Formats: sequence, C-alpha cells, structure tokens
Amino acid sequence: MSENKLAGQFFDAAIELLRRVRDEEAENIAAAGSLIADTVAGGGRLFAFGAGHSSLPAQDVVYRAGGLGLMNLLAVPGTVGVDVVPATLGSALERVDGLAGAVLETSPARSGDLLVIISLSGRNQLPVEMALSARALGLKVIGVTSVAYADGTRSRHSSGSYLKDHCDLVLDSKIAIGDAELTAEGVDAPFAPASTVVTSAVMQSVMAAAAGELAARGTTPPLLRSGNVDGGHEWNARVFAEYADRIFFRHQ
Repeated sequence: MSENKLAGQFFDAAIELLRRVRDEEAENIAAAGSLIADTVAGGGRLFAFGAGHSSLPAQDVVYRAGGLGLMNLLAVPGTVGVDVVPATLGSALERVDGLAGAVLETSPARSGDLLVIISLSGRNQLPVEMALSARALGLKVIGVTSVAYADGTRSRHSSGSYLKDHCDLVLDSKIAIGDAELTAEGVDAPFAPASTVVTSAVMQSVMAAAAGELAARGTTPPLLRSGNVDGGHEWNARVFAEYADRIFFRHQ
C-alpha cells in the first residue's frame, strides 16, 4: 500500500467525520453560538481551555484573524502543549486534583462569563474539575468532547463522571476511542489522529454561528482582522480599545 493511498484515506476519514459533525451537531453548534452571543451582549467575557493537544483548538480561536476578539485562553501551566519538558508531565498534570479550581480562582473569570472546555476523552480530573468549578462560579460551560469515551472508558475523576456531565451544552466531536483513523499491514499501531482537525472545525463553526447571531440581533460582532492586510492593525486597535476590560491576552 503506497503512502499516497494512506494519505488519501486519512483525508476521506477526516471529511466523513466533518460531515457527521456538521449534520448531527448542527442544532448544538447553533445553540453554542447563541450562548456566546448572549455572553457578549450581556457584557461577559469568553474563555477557552484545553490540555495537551486539546489545547490546540482552544488556541486557534484566540487572537485570530476572522475570530472574536473577546476569546481568551484559560491556560493551566504545564498543560498547554508539548513545550513542557518532559512532555509526559502535561499528561500527568491532567490527573492532579485541585489544579483546575486553583487556576480558576486566580483567573479573571467571573459569574456571567462563558468557558469552552475542550477534552477529547473528558475523563481526566482536570477537565471535569474545570467544568465543576466554572459552573460553581456562575460561568456557562460548553464542552467539546467525544461522547464515545464515556461509553467505553472509565472516568479518572473521583465522582466517576465525565466532562459531558457538567456542561450547559455539549458538542460531540464523534472521534472514536484512541483517536486514530487508519490501520495498515506492517504498522503495529493504529495511526493518523483526526481530533485536532475536527475539533478546530467545530470551534470555528461555533464562532461563525456566534458572529451571525450577534449580527442578527443588531450587534456588530467584535471580530479581528488580519494584521497582514492594509488597515488590519488599526481595525484591531479599535476592537481592543472598545473591549479592553474583556480582553486579557494583551495584558503584560
């Protein structure tokens, strides 16, 4: 089997997952967009959290050309990516009790804000505690996860629950347990994960739905423009100035 054929099979698998999410999660994506629009219109702030590779779709909607300027990354030190050494430390920190609560207590998040929590499995202490703590503080919580994990794995949280059990709204990424779309003769392990592709698409679709909902209500969505187009920096400076009290990625 040629590597070109395998590459094509990955594209096919990813496209099929995207189709499933588009068709099966359309109502929930629209609802998520409405929740974000409600938060923006109500003066609230927006945050996104993910650990490990689940942090990538969260980062993708923060300070992003074409994205909502109010989306902030809620970072848990040591879990944002593979820049921590050893990289396995990030996985270990996802299983530490009390970490999410401590991060939220020292963050700018407050009642009336909204937090998107991204966790493929939704089974570790960190995302479950993050959802529990956020709702206790009065935040709305949108979970982006694979519901299949709750049916086929054991929760690592002391409650036995999953991220999906503590959200105001859940978006199911449809990713199979193990996050590997391909197998091939001569390859000992399944390979070609698609969770980042699919989850990033989910996040961008929610941002699009939120922008459309705000516009439908007569509110100009606080979108950012690319700094690589003429006038982009000036446009963004106006957004930053208007929403200075709700944007935290510009603070020193």
